[in-house]
Amino acid sequence: MPAARVLIDGPSELVFDYAIPEGMAVQAGCRVRVPLRNRSSTGTVLAVSSDDDNADLGFSLRPIDALTDPEPLITPRLLELARWIANYYGASIESVIRVLLPEAVRTEDKSAKTRKAVVLVQQPDPETFAQLEKRAPKQATIISLLAHAPDLKLALTELGNAASPSVKSLEKKGLVRLVTQEVRREPDADGTDELLPTTDLTLTDEQQVALEAILTSSAKSEVPSANGAPASAGTSPPDVPRTRDRKNSLITDHRSLITPAKPFLLHGVTGSGKTEIYLQAARQVLEAGRTVLVLVPEISLTPQTVRRFRARFADIQDQVAVLHSHLSQGERFDEWHRIRKGKARIVIGARSAVFAPLPDLGLILVDEEHENSYKQDQIPRYHGRDVAVLRGHLEGACVVLGSATPSLESWQNALDGKYQLLRLTKRVDDQSMPLIRVIDMRLESRKQKSKDSFLSDRLRNSINDRLEKGEQTILFLNRRGFARSLQCPSCGHVCTCPHCALALTYHRTDERLICHICGHQAVVPRKCPECSDRGISLQGFGTQKVEDVFRKVFPTARVARIDADALRKKNALRDLLNAFRSKKIDLLIGTQMIAKGLHFPNVTLVGILNADIGLHVPDFRAGERVFQLMTQVAGRAGRGELEGEVVVQTFTPHSPSIQFARHHDFDGFAEQELEMRRQFGFPPFTRCAVLTSRSTHERRAEFTLETLHRRLKEDLPAGIELGEPLPSPLVKAHGQFRFQLMLRGPKARALTKHVQQVLEKTTLPEDVTVVFDMDALSFT
Repeated sequence: MPAARVLIDGPSELVFDYAIPEGMAVQAGCRVRVPLRNRSSTGTVLAVSSDDDNADLGFSLRPIDALTDPEPLITPRLLELARWIANYYGASIESVIRVLLPEAVRTEDKSAKTRKAVVLVQQPDPETFAQLEKRAPKQATIISLLAHAPDLKLALTELGNAASPSVKSLEKKGLVRLVTQEVRREPDADGTDELLPTTDLTLTDEQQVALEAILTSSAKSEVPSANGAPASAGTSPPDVPRTRDRKNSLITDHRSLITPAKPFLLHGVTGSGKTEIYLQAARQVLEAGRTVLVLVPEISLTPQTVRRFRARFADIQDQVAVLHSHLSQGERFDEWHRIRKGKARIVIGARSAVFAPLPDLGLILVDEEHENSYKQDQIPRYHGRDVAVLRGHLEGACVVLGSATPSLESWQNALDGKYQLLRLTKRVDDQSMPLIRVIDMRLESRKQKSKDSFLSDRLRNSINDRLEKGEQTILFLNRRGFARSLQCPSCGHVCTCPHCALALTYHRTDERLICHICGHQAVVPRKCPECSDRGISLQGFGTQKVEDVFRKVFPTARVARIDADALRKKNALRDLLNAFRSKKIDLLIGTQMIAKGLHFPNVTLVGILNADIGLHVPDFRAGERVFQLMTQVAGRAGRGELEGEVVVQTFTPHSPSIQFARHHDFDGFAEQELEMRRQFGFPPFTRCAVLTSRSTHERRAEFTLETLHRRLKEDLPAGIELGEPLPSPLVKAHGQFRFQLMLRGPKARALTKHVQQVLEKTTLPEDVTVVFDMDALSFT
């Protein structure tokens, strides 16, 4: 009897084999109900084996109870993608399947929402209707409403509780019928802003060239066959291995799943019209009968992107679906099944939307592809951009990676010919790039005789000038809270989190000291806990303090703040951005939430209050991130008819990141940075992974990593460089001590395989957790 390997739903990764009853059409990706101990459980079929494969078991398997879904919820191509992720990132296939099938889909009780509705069965004759008007006016009103629109279904809730007896009476008379109506839980159902349809804009020469290249590639893209293999194999990207899945006993040659089409890297300066290319390319793909996937790096950018796509595709705006982690379970259930059934042809979402079950996928757009938020920080630690590229190969879809500041990994792939480079060097409508002025805050502090000054004279005068002209200003500071720490001037004591090796941040709105790592809160002490000095004072500044000061310095200005503290209410971000768009706000202060993707034509001034944040951290990507952030923030200025200005305040004005950003010189920055990476053997010229051990017992975490380090050195494959075990830069977080070591090598698969073999042979202490992060982006 054939058997199925089933992943049981639940927190633990239980996988068991079950016999497939005769006549039951079970395929990989199906959902089934199986017996488990003395109860019935649900699960997902990972693989199906034949009679011959089970002949030597020596015992009989328990049969599957029922097939809960007639069709597989996971397609063969998505299953292949899951196996690749498991092999590449060193994760279990079970953990990847849980990402492919959200909990809302796997949980039985999250079924479709329904309601009772009233449908007209037959129109009463005039005499009967006249009697109803006289004796039962409520019944007559219901009949009138339904008669004016024969296809209308009136929900009982819309008629009110008092209408229920009237409906029952009409039902007995055979005039109406109660039906069960499925109700879609829309993520933005409470949105109040009306969409005005938009039309395709006239493209610049550079935009036209880029669009034609994308459309040509999309038209030539090969659609893989049903088993996931393309019509003809092409050249595989680097490090796509031939692997063997131990649990499923399947041998997969991932090279046979690759189509020849190269991904596109669309490098366009801010305001160059990348979104317009996305929209026009999407229209052509939709007209060809295929579907579109749009990835954005932040959930906060999803509403604006959805708005643009629904406005452009007003005739099919109900076919635009949204997927991200902030949806309720019911909303995610409805959106996911709409996508799978083909009712939604455009999917917009954050990182996890890369697994959307779109049929016949034709175009994948990855906006702001350089963003670190595309990297998952929990198992499986996949990178959404890289998974999107591979899914495009598997599905025969065209992949476009867009950014004004591409990641150096993608840029090097373009230089090597693995990606096809498309460039937009000018803003649309001949708009000029904003003028960037760098203010040396060392000189400013001496002039103002204040160590805590964060408002230079130049920025103050520029803001006043914009307020007088009725123009808008964005102020960027990537640090929330009121003050970064509370310190005693006498003994030097700093109030720190008891669970993390981090100073507590003072939040004035809550009157609390809060840890931004674990969320621990403490009462603000009136005197130093160590020496009892009452002179304990606040150090540094955050967005709350900036807002407080700016309200006093510019009393007539309408000031608002966007950060994680100000956006606790649902739709708060959407409401604030709408208010800013309608010019109800003059000064908008915010963290990196406002740094990218936003388009406000009336913004003519951007102030970067402290460009040094993130520049001096122990991370080889620190300079790249500061350059990207500065360029993105500066790109919010001058996007309309008015010229823009950017004021950058910094204590290190001669930093290459700041100077190259000042001159909008990505090529110069990339050339210098890549040369440094090449010399020291950092990505993109090697593959980099981090192995971290953590425990509440410091010595056990350290000893575990030292043991792993010693075993990793044994039979170390050629070319792999193994670093020394050291305390993490953030040595303690969430009450756990952390130690890490770095591994580098030319091939990711060889590196992952070696680490996984050592981990499988090592018995870890119960209170120690070891995490492997392939292509690591965070080293803290």
